[in-house]
Amino acid sequence: MDDTILVVNAGSSSFKFRLYGVPATQDPAALEPLLDGQVSGIGGRQPHFKVKAADGQRLADQLLTPEAARDIGAAQELLSNWLADRLDNPPVAIGHRVVHGGPDFTEPVRVDAEVLQQLHALVPLAPLHQPSALEAIEVIRRIAPDMAQVACFDTAFHRTHSGVADRYAIPEAMFEQGVRRYGFHGLSYEFIQRRMREIAPALAAGRLIVAHLGSGSSACAMKDGLSVDSTMGFTALDGLPMSTRPGRLDAGVVLWMMERGMTPEQVQRVLYKESGMLGLSGISADMREIAASDTDAARRAREYFAWRTAEGIAGLCVAIGGLDALVFTAGVGENDAAARALICERLDWLGVRLDATRNQGCATLISAEDSRVAVYVVPTNEELVIAEHTLALLR
Repeated sequence: MDDTILVVNAGSSSFKFRLYGVPATQDPAALEPLLDGQVSGIGGRQPHFKVKAADGQRLADQLLTPEAARDIGAAQELLSNWLADRLDNPPVAIGHRVVHGGPDFTEPVRVDAEVLQQLHALVPLAPLHQPSALEAIEVIRRIAPDMAQVACFDTAFHRTHSGVADRYAIPEAMFEQGVRRYGFHGLSYEFIQRRMREIAPALAAGRLIVAHLGSGSSACAMKDGLSVDSTMGFTALDGLPMSTRPGRLDAGVVLWMMERGMTPEQVQRVLYKESGMLGLSGISADMREIAASDTDAARRAREYFAWRTAEGIAGLCVAIGGLDALVFTAGVGENDAAARALICERLDWLGVRLDATRNQGCATLISAEDSRVAVYVVPTNEELVIAEHTLALLR
């Protein structure tokens, strides 16, 4: 395959990417993964560049100087140069995960100067993620101005919400100005919904809740394959507790911080970088490290995560009138059997029963035979969704 599509997922301190071969056929499902990798530790003292081929072969594994990965832009340039040395032709397009699309971007869009300006206006709504994605886009516009770039939005999947689900109980004028419940992780939910149509078509068309549990966590209620409600709202701070974000929080806490003289920047740092599992455990933002600790704070953090996640899932049942299937996905959802068990124990009253052996082995179907709700573990693939949207837009 001569033609390729590059998918970029730029975070605040990491830069993930995946390269796909473009099929001659018009079927985007025939996209072939060629390689994937990341630049981690961006802005730190020991950044790391890793790439592996689809067959697992290691193509790059090197520690970088701090200057070589001083920011996302430098990481994008590093990748562009590395690919230029190894590909006969540059990618035909680059697809980007862009977290916030606001009220106007309801589907993937080709990026131009006007689109970029609109996306910059949304930075305050996703200060951890939006600037990184836009920085990567701008670097490519500078070094390869004719390169087709496509923005794919985490918020777009949730634009099927009703007007009631999208609103807060605040003055309507604020809704008209864009203060509404957007929901996030939409690219992941889109993939899981499609995958569930293959695994269990009847359940995928019914009342389905997907729990995307990772560094960022949320849950989405779907009916007839469409998003009806999500635990996340105006920003990616709302809903379930996360690695460094608190999830649902009384707005009065923010007022209290401000009354104590904290600046907006200080409040933002606490809410985005110092809260969640890190704040509760006092140990780490990583659930694996918390699980390995025997401190009271670590145990309390795990219990809190399970409690509030189960509470969020139960609340979403109101939106879809019950629950036929529950799906766990993302880093914690796919790999942490103990966390899944703790969450499902609190949903026992809904008829959720796990098979301990299946759960421990991370099988696809982990519910017990007598469970009234089918429970699945399904790995997500946001990058494939982005690649398919990018190819579809090109064609």
